[in-house]
Amino acid sequence: MTVVAARGSARELALAVVRDVFGPEQRGAQASFDVHARRLDLDQRDRAFAAELAYGAIKQRRLIDWYIAPYLAGRDKPLPAVIAEILRLGVYQLRMMRGVDEHAAVFETVNLALHHGHKGTAGLINAVLRRLIADAPAAPDRTDFKSENDYFGTAYSTPTWVAAQWSLRFPDVVEAILSGINSAPQRALRVNRLRATLDQARAALAETGVIVRESQFVEESLILDEGNAGDDPAGRWALQGEAAGIPVELLAPRANESVVEYCAGRGNKSVQIAARMGNAGTLYCVEIDARKIGTLTETLERAGATCAAVVQGDARGVELPVVDAVLLDAPCSGLGILGRHPEARWRKSPEDGARLATLQSELLATAATRVKPGGRLAYSVCSIDPREGSELIAAFLAEHAEFARAPLPERYAEFQRDGDVLVPPGIAGRDGFYVASLLRAS
Repeated sequence: MTVVAARGSARELALAVVRDVFGPEQRGAQASFDVHARRLDLDQRDRAFAAELAYGAIKQRRLIDWYIAPYLAGRDKPLPAVIAEILRLGVYQLRMMRGVDEHAAVFETVNLALHHGHKGTAGLINAVLRRLIADAPAAPDRTDFKSENDYFGTAYSTPTWVAAQWSLRFPDVVEAILSGINSAPQRALRVNRLRATLDQARAALAETGVIVRESQFVEESLILDEGNAGDDPAGRWALQGEAAGIPVELLAPRANESVVEYCAGRGNKSVQIAARMGNAGTLYCVEIDARKIGTLTETLERAGATCAAVVQGDARGVELPVVDAVLLDAPCSGLGILGRHPEARWRKSPEDGARLATLQSELLATAATRVKPGGRLAYSVCSIDPREGSELIAAFLAEHAEFARAPLPERYAEFQRDGDVLVPPGIAGRDGFYVASLLRAS
């Protein structure tokens, strides 16, 4: 369907978000969108248009600038920041956004430039966009770049170092990964079996037009195929990516066990653990961030997780008993979830993995001391950087002979890498995750 109606307010919203993300405050795209959208009386269609335009232009920034560069060559000075952002939004509509009428895109983008600039800058934008339509430039070609990773970085709009790391990690599917993180991420819910069975959740969702299917990898996970759903006010389900449920799946907490969860955050995995335990046993949820403690407590209460106790403090210094199972979902670079956060790829550094590995190693050493003989330890990060995953675990096992890798379930064969689980980001819309499942000798 072709969009022909003027969408000035929607484009203003998209521009406000982009300016926030790349402005001095560097706000998050989703947070910025929510703030600005509340100030505008837009219908659902216009909100969706604005979100696609803003998030897409943020993700595709490097590729957009590659398209723009030939048309601005030779200018004595750069465009004013707001005009440059407006031009990027126009290029995104013409080159990457489906269903947008070219003339409407040019007309509305020029009007936006007139509102934020003057006739000269609006004329420049008009000329560039019309030349872009007439030239219909080809997409980036490998032969245009000095290296394959520069090509990957430009064609899929990521930093070259990210493309290089993923090329080494996943040489056979790197382009599928890079393409995947520019597409819509997988939508999934984690059913809280303290409040509902999978069948009950599925039936309740179907009544609202939401069609789901069960995950092959996580018992509580339902993948959304049609419709939209958020966290259930009654605590029956909550938004949680399928891959994020794998650490608890492998930890396999059971009724009447004692469990420690380090870095509990806002409590998604906490509820998953408590439900697996059937509220029989004790779960210690450790979180250092005071801002997350309130959300964690509310999440547990809404879910009916009465076996859980919230412990605020640094995991490395909190006194806890020795338990049957420990989950450490460690702070990480977040390279596995670049597709969920439009601005994230532009805010990461190649040094993040090495910097965070020091903290992760300290946390893992602490976690190991809480596992009783014969107990279980699961370590996870939403990153596929080997410094935060396989290399860190290899170093840990070399120093802790009492621990060894646990056998992985057969269904994880496609994700198995050297005895651990490594989920590539972007494939089937999944987040990238690394999980090591360890056993302590009896």
